[in-house]
Amino acid sequence: RFSGTFVGNAESASPTAATSPPVAAATLPAVPTIPVVPTIVGVPNTVAEGVLNPNEVKPPASGTRRARVLYDYEAADSTELALLADEMITVYSLPGMDPDWLIGERGNQKGKVPVTYLELLS
Repeated sequence: RFSGTFVGNAESASPTAATSPPVAAATLPAVPTIPVVPTIVGVPNTVAEGVLNPNEVKPPASGTRRARVLYDYEAADSTELALLADEMITVYSLPGMDPDWLIGERGNQKGKVPVTYLELLS
């Protein structure tokens, strides 16, 4: 059986706990937040909001690359581009876009493609 020195003994309290006043979250001043929606010149706002319509975006003047598709990929929706292994496509990224995805183009077809399915070429 333990002695009562461990419970309720004021002398066993740590010195930092006794000298530091508790800070309640309610005493801190509230900082108002303003929602920020990035605006990208030349790119429709749908990209900034996370909704991409590939037909509304244009490739950048520079920064496009060729890529070889490593695996077949079935598009989940109309914003994505279906891929076949070993085909060559042109890819580029857009500001504010998820880094795991690129815009891919094959002829007149355009859509998001997962980076992990591609081998980027120079």
